[in-house]
Amino acid sequence: MAEFTLPANSRIGKGKDYPAPAGAKRVKTFRIYRWDPDSGENPRVDSFGIDLDDCGPMVLDALIKIKNEIDSTLTFRRSCREGVCGSCAMNVGGTNTLSCIKAIDDFKGDIGIYPLPHMDVVKDLVPDLKRAYAQYASVEPWLKTETPPPPDRERLQSPEERARLDGLWECVLCFCCTTACPSYWWNPERYLGPATLLQAHRWISDSRDEHTGERLDELEDPFRLYRCHTIMNCTNTCPKNLNPAKAIGEIKGLIAQRR
Repeated sequence: MAEFTLPANSRIGKGKDYPAPAGAKRVKTFRIYRWDPDSGENPRVDSFGIDLDDCGPMVLDALIKIKNEIDSTLTFRRSCREGVCGSCAMNVGGTNTLSCIKAIDDFKGDIGIYPLPHMDVVKDLVPDLKRAYAQYASVEPWLKTETPPPPDRERLQSPEERARLDGLWECVLCFCCTTACPSYWWNPERYLGPATLLQAHRWISDSRDEHTGERLDELEDPFRLYRCHTIMNCTNTCPKNLNPAKAIGEIKGLIAQRR
């Protein structure tokens, strides 16, 4: 995906420039979106020169270094640093990804870092995910059963039944796929988006769940499911190499089989 470029008439203000330390031999410049709602100022893009010989290998390492050593007001989410929690999702070099598992050496030239697109911004690189999490909650992402559980053991699955969940359970809800989806950009209030629909399929596919029909009924809607036009941005950008587009297609297929 091409590097994001600001339009000529953008309201982005002139950013600050923080050059690399004198004597640095391996310098990489990070152009980072900044916006503080309390300041009353327009957003800006600050430039930070980083000595890569004094920095970890991942984009998140550079962000932490900037916050710790250059500008403590830089705001972003992060937690596990291992691509498991999904907290540090952002747009890096024009692609939605997890900054903790994205190597700096993957990029030539300056690296632009922006919050996930088409979301309200809380501050700097922190997007407002309230709507996305509410949509996730709407698919009831937990096991729903009618029969009582066995008194002396778990609800068991065969290896084959468990294998149906592969490619679904690994989702970390970073919402890189959802915020890369044009259908979600156009209908964020009504279309559930790739991440939530992949999670919905995870519970539809679970052999222990006893509400499959009800779950499919809830999804059979012109907007909640069928706004997906298989553009494939979701699959192309997923940092966990999952395939939300395939999951959505399989939900459509299950609904079609019932007709």
